[in-house]
Amino acid sequence: MPRLGSDPNNFWSNTPIGYTGRVSETAVYSVPAMHCGHCERAVREEISLLAGVESVEVDLETKLVTITGESLDDAALRAAIEEAGYEAA
Repeated sequence: MPRLGSDPNNFWSNTPIGYTGRVSETAVYSVPAMHCGHCERAVREEISLLAGVESVEVDLETKLVTITGESLDDAALRAAIEEAGYEAA
């Protein structure tokens, strides 16, 4: 039986017992009405206020908003996009 830390390809074998590291998740939304820097800032600022959000990336070319964080709430993310004046498709 391998010892703790003996398998470099196995994350758990290299993790001390009791490790409670964070696991991030990612949510991606299409927001077709975004078209300028103001749109980007408004969406980014509203989403950034939500608990658990670690980062917000807005791509105006593809009209996608990518949010990374912990325990992301779909309804809260959509509400933040709406609060910014846009609708997530």
